[in-house]
Amino acid sequence: MQIKDQPGAPLGAIVEDFDHTTASDRDIDALKQTVYTKKIAVLKDQDLTPQAFLALGRRLGRPETYYEPMYRHPDVPEVFVSSNVPENGRRIGVPKTGKFWHADYQFMPDPFGITLIHPQVVPEKNRGTYFIDMGRAHERLPEALRKEIAGTRCRHSVRKYFKIRPHDVYRPLSEIIAEVETKTPPVVRPTTFIHPMTGETVLHLSEGFTVGIEDADGQPLDEELLKRLFDATGQLDDTFEHEGIHLQSFTKGDLLIWDNRSLIHRARHTTTPEPTVSHRVTVHDEHKLYDGMPAA
Repeated sequence: MQIKDQPGAPLGAIVEDFDHTTASDRDIDALKQTVYTKKIAVLKDQDLTPQAFLALGRRLGRPETYYEPMYRHPDVPEVFVSSNVPENGRRIGVPKTGKFWHADYQFMPDPFGITLIHPQVVPEKNRGTYFIDMGRAHERLPEALRKEIAGTRCRHSVRKYFKIRPHDVYRPLSEIIAEVETKTPPVVRPTTFIHPMTGETVLHLSEGFTVGIEDADGQPLDEELLKRLFDATGQLDDTFEHEGIHLQSFTKGDLLIWDNRSLIHRARHTTTPEPTVSHRVTVHDEHKLYDGMPAA
């Protein structure tokens, strides 16, 4: 296994000659440390079946099966499928996933630490995923804004971007919303936390899932504060030219592994979609999202 920094980019490392079936425990530890310190590891020349992809995920931690069945691979339910390409006349997975800034499972009680994406059908033109390093974003905040959010907490919910399921057709919208709120009630966490692997302070919020901010006593704060945080971190920049935004491209055979604690991401979709299929595996590592986090 060879690991080198991604040239010309503030984030990322390139990993070559990696085979999860022969990798030693020491190799796996080195790969995970690369993910924590470089935030994104791009494994080259990977061609894995869904079963083999899950096996790779198990080398890194405990896989999490997505809570909504329509996203699951029909043969390997631990594999999440994003696809706009039917197979044998039927839809597998869900199209146009993640077209908003978010961290995976941010709205759930026990988010995982590592996300793995294995593109299967790669767009010819508009390929890649946008990322923001929320550790660096916290460092870049004006000092006055950092002081303003000290001790605050944020509320996260899937409500804003929940996708209607096939069995929801003809159901009243109020009934669907009530079910969403019951099945995945909002969670409240500190606006910042200490990354258990790197010790950096991470700003824990996203335009997609963060729906409110409150003070240490639980009193709601002005939504304008959240808007200022979204703006400062680049999440309101529709041009994607903000200094904090990184576009991670990929080619056929690449497999991306990233730090779901530090990074928020946004899929790159266009008005004229190209065929695209990606498989995702998400895993819990040795720590909770942050040390001292209450049990789910």
